Amino acid sequence: MKRSFLRAGALAVLLPLASAAPSTPGLPAARPLQGAKPDPAVIAQFGLYNDAKLQSLITARGKQMAAISDRPGDYGFTVVDSPIINAFATPDGHVYFTRGIMAYFNNEAQFSGVLGHELGHITAQHGKKQQRNNTIAGIGMLLGQLAAPQVMQSIGGVVQQGVGLWMLKYSRGDENEADGLGVKYSTKIGYDASYMADFFQTLQRTEAQSGGSVPTFLSTHPNSADRYTRVKGLAAQAKQSAGRSTFLVNRDQYLRQLEGLTFGDDPRQGFVENSVFYHPDLKFRFPVPSGWKSQNTPEQFQMAEPNGKAQLVFLGAGSGTLDEASQALVKQIGLTGAQAQKTTLNGFPAAVVEGDQAAQDQQSAPAHIRAYLIQDGKSIYALIGLAAAASFATYAPQFDATAQGFQRLTDASKLNRQPEHVHIRTAAGPTTLAAAFAAAGVPTKRYEELAILNGMQTTDRLSKGQLYKVVGK
Repeated sequence: MKRSFLRAGALAVLLPLASAAPSTPGLPAARPLQGAKPDPAVIAQFGLYNDAKLQSLITARGKQMAAISDRPGDYGFTVVDSPIINAFATPDGHVYFTRGIMAYFNNEAQFSGVLGHELGHITAQHGKKQQRNNTIAGIGMLLGQLAAPQVMQSIGGVVQQGVGLWMLKYSRGDENEADGLGVKYSTKIGYDASYMADFFQTLQRTEAQSGGSVPTFLSTHPNSADRYTRVKGLAAQAKQSAGRSTFLVNRDQYLRQLEGLTFGDDPRQGFVENSVFYHPDLKFRFPVPSGWKSQNTPEQFQMAEPNGKAQLVFLGAGSGTLDEASQALVKQIGLTGAQAQKTTLNGFPAAVVEGDQAAQDQQSAPAHIRAYLIQDGKSIYALIGLAAAASFATYAPQFDATAQGFQRLTDASKLNRQPEHVHIRTAAGPTTLAAAFAAAGVPTKRYEELAILNGMQTTDRLSKGQLYKVVGK
């Protein structure tokens, strides 16, 4: 399933004010159990990753584990389209692995250990406990809170509060319990759980290399110095009591399934370069205000002033007329005193809608919104600028400049930008990993990055016929 970035319906998914409001102060609105079905809100945030082999693997192993778990049930398991190295379980009974974390596993035993760990969070009901403890935070919300909280809630905050995207920060006790359950479940279905401990070392290396700037598994699953040793010990005990002498690792079998996996950001879904957002597939571009933070998801592109005092959100607004889109926008984000004016932006039919949002509580300030609706063929896009009413005039010129910079993308170097993919190579003879990289044409500056991807050191030796990973177009 290809990501439907900014397609019709995105506005309805992301902007309904009612869905953004928690039913209980501090807690998200109650969500029905999804079971085997992925949550539409999670898919809106990440997108499904279209790889039948990997989806089949996570479904098969997940169902095996669920059947022998402490709380058997009809749980779901889904690979999502994100480069972030992460895995998470939602309290509704669904486990999500990003394509980013799939790339960094180096055998099925590592994969199964982490899968068991996430299933363990569900069967031990850690997510529900976290909800009771009111420690819920939004997935991927890198942008700070706006000065007007109700604006954040009705637009960007839908990602945090309304759609139930939980990124739970577990306690040390919860993590230890999930590690133990991961060892237990993966051993029960025949895997060598000691490899889960090895994967924690790979994760630590990725965190160190990124300087902690990229959200990963360890940022939401607190690590501890003794975790490696503890999991190794638990795995040894589990193997002794398992009643068998051999356990699966399945290195080559797993690596071969990674051939062609998208690695890192996918520029086809939009990318920022030199303060300009480009979307090759939809063939448009527009400037990002200088110094602003940005975040791209399948359904919207967000930009925020560094201190969170203003925000721009770009997203799909359906496929009807500009008048219909304007009326829907006014209704869905609760604008009062709204005025609409037709215009054109670089040849695109457009409308500008402006109005107020009243303060929703004593802690929030009134907000002012200026939205630009842009028609491109059958598609309509909305660029929504918002700030506290008192400071709106300060940011309005930047909102206008971004809208006026919306143009057709014609630069071939941007239109043809392609993502990198994981490729599996075979060592021609005994060699070091660094020498294998050199033979495969890997730039020297990427040796350490790809050594981590392989769970190895550059000085480690490969035997003839041994598989290893590289990345390229």
